[in-house]
Amino acid sequence: MQQKAFGQQPKEERLQKILLSPNYKDGKFQNMEETPVMSEEGMTYKFLFEMFKRHKNTKPSLPIPSVKVDLKQLVGGSTDIVWFGHSSYLIRTNKTNILVDPIFSKKASPVSFAGVSSFEGSLPYAAADMPDIDIMVITHDHYDHMDYKTIMALKDRVKFFVCPLGAGQHLDKWGIAKSKIIELDWWEGKEIVPGIMLTATPARHFSGRGLVRNKTLWASFVLKTDILQIFIGGDSGYGKHFKAIGEKFGAFDIAMLECGQYNKFWPYIHSMPEETALAAKDLNTKVLMPVHWGKFKLAMHPWYEPVMRVGAKAAELHIPIVTPVIGKPFILENIVNEPLWVNELLKNDNNVTLN
Repeated sequence: MQQKAFGQQPKEERLQKILLSPNYKDGKFQNMEETPVMSEEGMTYKFLFEMFKRHKNTKPSLPIPSVKVDLKQLVGGSTDIVWFGHSSYLIRTNKTNILVDPIFSKKASPVSFAGVSSFEGSLPYAAADMPDIDIMVITHDHYDHMDYKTIMALKDRVKFFVCPLGAGQHLDKWGIAKSKIIELDWWEGKEIVPGIMLTATPARHFSGRGLVRNKTLWASFVLKTDILQIFIGGDSGYGKHFKAIGEKFGAFDIAMLECGQYNKFWPYIHSMPEETALAAKDLNTKVLMPVHWGKFKLAMHPWYEPVMRVGAKAAELHIPIVTPVIGKPFILENIVNEPLWVNELLKNDNNVTLN
């Protein structure tokens, strides 16, 4: 655990700032409401039984469809969004490139010999394919959101790194200039570059890259320009914070919200798909983009289940939803309602039988 990929716990001036945060109590950061990592049932033998049980279709048996384009050609005046699978995506708006939680490594792990591998077909892009990045947003320090190899490959082409309080210590450890690191506490906002305001907002989750948890903060972010507002959800269980954010900031043009890697044994730190749709309603978003699925197996549910469940609930609540193919840009101002690509893939997968 002395390898650089594990990062470093906050210290010195950064630690002093953390100690002043209203969200840091009893030696660690706290959620807005009580949030055990595991449910009571998850603390019993039932959890171990479920973990070692053979689950069907947790990984696709066919390659995930994807598209690869020249991202350096996204130079128009519109807002272009490109999803890279899981919680990674590029937002180009106001002539600014904003990259969120990028992971272009094959594994979501600090070491090559452990961790889950990405689904076949889900990695059409490498870090080298990215345009120069004005802002990299890191929502929290878990390995599937703050990938050491990807950050090291891009660090010299990123103007600013924006992350929650304390997470900048990892970036410090990795040799990124302090002048490029901007750390925000919940409800703290800053104009990062002209015309782009980012505000850190609460999430219901936890943090940690080693054995110690919650010494760095986790967050969602509100991205605001003079003409639009985007919600960057990060990882979060469902809770009262979504309504508080919606009431404070008003309607969103699009909300990127996690819908995968859930389980009844950890119901507070990740949202069930139906709760993802409820969060979208709380945020009063015009469009929901489900993320945190389609690239890694981090839970026991079928790989395709999250997006199908959230889609059904979103339809019930009359919330428009966008589910782009990995790597295919779409224009926020002109979203086209396309068929869910998962359905076509499953038709050709003889290993899957849908009810």
